Amino acid sequence: MGNNNININVESDFIKDRSSPIIPIYLFSYNIEIFNRGELDIKLLSRYWHIKDGGGHIEEIRGPGVVGNQPIIKPGQSYEYKSFCPLKTEFGVMHGHFGMKTNNGRKFNAKINPFRLTIPFSVN
Repeated sequence: MGNNNININVESDFIKDRSSPIIPIYLFSYNIEIFNRGELDIKLLSRYWHIKDGGGHIEEIRGPGVVGNQPIIKPGQSYEYKSFCPLKTEFGVMHGHFGMKTNNGRKFNAKINPFRLTIPFSVN
């Protein structure tokens, strides 16, 4: 069924000063932009994340909205937010979906394509 005229862009970043290989914890931030290309208002109701770290450990997260909000995104507009993901390994992959509802009551899932959480290699 596709993403119902929703574009989702993701950028991830490694947060070195909040990470420690000794613990181990590697903290990544990710910035999400949801753009409504459709003709109806959409409300973001819920989120689902599937997170797999470099050791193959999988964590699934479900919850209402994003960062405490259930935004309404009008046609031609976007909603952007930033969140974080701690991993026990230096890399991982996330994907999932947002549960959405149009202002005429139709519910659908907007797919979030897989994206990597990786530590950039330092080049001296």
